[in-house]
Amino acid sequence: MSEPCDLSAVEARRLIGNKQMSPVELLDSCLKRIEATNAAVNSVVAMDADAAKDAAKLAEQTVMHGEPLGTLHGLPLGVKDLQATAGLTTTWGSLLHKDYVPEKDEDGIANLRDEGAIVLCKTNTPEFGAGGNTKNRVYGATGNPFDPVKTCAGSSGGSAVALATGQVPIATGSDYGGSLRTPASFCGVAGFRPSPGVVPAPDRSSLITPFSVNGPMGRSIEDLHLLLKAQIDTDKRDPYSSDDVMRIPEQLTRIDLGSLSVAFSADLGCAPVDNGIKKTFEQRTQSFAHCFADTAQAAPDFSNVHEVFETIRGIFFVGAHEQRLANHRDQLGPNVIDNTERGLQFTASEVAKANVEQAALVRRFAEFFTDFDILICPGAAVSPFPHDQLTITEINGETMPTYMRWLAMTYAPTMALACAAVVPCGLDEHGMPFGIQVIGPNGADALVLETAYALEQVLAANKETARPVPDLLKLAS
Repeated sequence: MSEPCDLSAVEARRLIGNKQMSPVELLDSCLKRIEATNAAVNSVVAMDADAAKDAAKLAEQTVMHGEPLGTLHGLPLGVKDLQATAGLTTTWGSLLHKDYVPEKDEDGIANLRDEGAIVLCKTNTPEFGAGGNTKNRVYGATGNPFDPVKTCAGSSGGSAVALATGQVPIATGSDYGGSLRTPASFCGVAGFRPSPGVVPAPDRSSLITPFSVNGPMGRSIEDLHLLLKAQIDTDKRDPYSSDDVMRIPEQLTRIDLGSLSVAFSADLGCAPVDNGIKKTFEQRTQSFAHCFADTAQAAPDFSNVHEVFETIRGIFFVGAHEQRLANHRDQLGPNVIDNTERGLQFTASEVAKANVEQAALVRRFAEFFTDFDILICPGAAVSPFPHDQLTITEINGETMPTYMRWLAMTYAPTMALACAAVVPCGLDEHGMPFGIQVIGPNGADALVLETAYALEQVLAANKETARPVPDLLKLAS
């Protein structure tokens, strides 16, 4: 299947700007792909095709009249169902909002429309984004495009699947404990967790906690960079947003990988990781380690990160969901209930200790990058598992103490306020997508993006490490 919807976002935008392809043609191709594949994967959960067609026709007229075009002009956009979209059902994956249709876009989506994006659909997410499996009681589960009985991870799973299958060229995501990075790794696409404030998040329930961020997803680093350029903004309602944090280059350059000192770590020194994933990671890094100036097996000091994460996340959930738990418990799923109840059990002393420990972690993490430019680790701790299994309960025979522990590979960098990109890196031993994280300290967004971009080119040249593509004909059948 090679259709306009399979073009990269960058190439599609170039063709639209040169009058070589109509936004109407691209949208029609995306709609056909959704029709052909969505029954198998359930990534698109709400759509207004008529409104999208009207927007595409208007975008076509704008091109033909020679008017200035936005960064995303004519590109169909998938929006994670945690972001409000005017006239299009927004549920947050919750029964409490299953029939809610916002009257206006949230500001971040309005900005993307202003840059020419055509909001085509909402992509599935677990309830309120809680969990590493995209499954909820409103829309059901989203299947992995490489094996629909397996999970695409979460919580940006619908966006990752929509990209992998060519349903949309760009899609929004968000990330706290790995909600953007893990689905990218599980589905063979690219994702970027920016530093806090790069993409404003003024609607966070607690503005002083910067751990939840919005970010871009695409089939490549270049594509997500295109979306990111339209997402960055300054919004004084987000205390982490300022002109100083908007250090995103207008054009990506292929940084000289040979100038970089890189640390490799299969488990970050703190994360439970499946032995098969460790083996795949070690084999893959051996294939491209020679590209860097020097490499070492090393990890930051993530001491106490699990306690820090569980405490801070629990308090976050109390702020966001305590009243829902008290008044609508029967309509909430187990992940929201678990996180909120854990948060309610923490004492003031435990919360204060977690905040002190988190601050120390950030300082140790920053110190680590005085010796290294970049840290590279797996994008996920396990291979995709059946989506009727809510979470991972054990790894290598070790029982996971909480439903989130298997995500330590991504939540540990979050607690350090890192920025991170996921780059597809072939298939694992089970024939499922395998991704790697390219990580830098807070504020190193440009370096991380350009390193990921250059590394992506190296990986693409090797059949074993190139981005995998799902069998679309099989999904369509």
